[in-house]
Amino acid sequence: MTSVDPRAWFPGFYANPAVQALAPASRWTISGQLGDNEDQRKAPVDIRELLDHRRLRGAWALDDRCLLTLDELTSRLPTAANCAFYLRAPLDGLIVIDIEKSCPPDISGQLLALPSIIYSEQSMSGLGYHLLTALPGNFADFPGAAGHKVLREEHGWYEILIDHWITFTRRPLDEDAVNRGRSADVTPGFSSVEAVYAALAEAARSRNTGSGAVATTVHVPDIPGSGRIVRQMIDGTRKRLKTPDDFHGDTSRWEFSVLGTLYHEMHTHLAGPAGFGCPYSRSDQAWLLYQAAVRILPERHKHHERRNGRPFLLDRAAAMIAGQSPAGGRSTTDGT
Repeated sequence: MTSVDPRAWFPGFYANPAVQALAPASRWTISGQLGDNEDQRKAPVDIRELLDHRRLRGAWALDDRCLLTLDELTSRLPTAANCAFYLRAPLDGLIVIDIEKSCPPDISGQLLALPSIIYSEQSMSGLGYHLLTALPGNFADFPGAAGHKVLREEHGWYEILIDHWITFTRRPLDEDAVNRGRSADVTPGFSSVEAVYAALAEAARSRNTGSGAVATTVHVPDIPGSGRIVRQMIDGTRKRLKTPDDFHGDTSRWEFSVLGTLYHEMHTHLAGPAGFGCPYSRSDQAWLLYQAAVRILPERHKHHERRNGRPFLLDRAAAMIAGQSPAGGRSTTDGT
């Protein structure tokens, strides 16, 4: 029997309840360099082939055909330098927040101090971090985002792993590192795992939604009840709009969140008395959204630019409509 006991070396990892919840899945291996390719220094290995036949190759399946449970990996390769796991967030009930070494200290500190983090460790570089936490309570609120393997912050400072490999170093953070994050002023965008997830999910939807899917008329169309609908949209949302501070000063993300709030308010009125009981095309809706947005949002230079041949905010409004509503509605010259 070997005297090497990784459980004694890394008690904070093996005894952690989140790690123990993942342990029975046959999705464990090690990460290493395959051949001479330095770009594959963190490639997951076909651990069964390595242990049974001493042959090194990449993992080609995400099950027990080439992977092991954590107990099997620990017993058969106790001297492993790391433990790699293929995470399937909806199935496992957990996500990983992967903080890169390039992340500014104030932001990484706030992420480290997030409530409900179950396990946190240093990354392989020693300068980044892995945070393991339960599936956010609002995970089902963003079905489009749930289809992503990774949700990345726009600067690449951190990302949420949903359906992806994670290489655990098994080096938990000490309490001092977490406390330093807790001592910083926490902005609303980092108040909870749900807030972080919502921000990245909304950003992904904004980037991936093609505004070109919604054609708009060249000039403002004659929309029944438009003046009343726009006023009701503004009155109904003014007191519950978020601020740029909620998005860490990211004005573009904030503006898109305002469009989202206006969009939902608009739909409470389109079928009501203000909507004259008639259907509204996606072009109509984009114009209504645009007219409300220009009255609420502070003017900035970008608003005078054009995207896809139309005013910037009209294009953003079209992107919002494209991402949330099916085609259909009152016939207009744009054919929608």
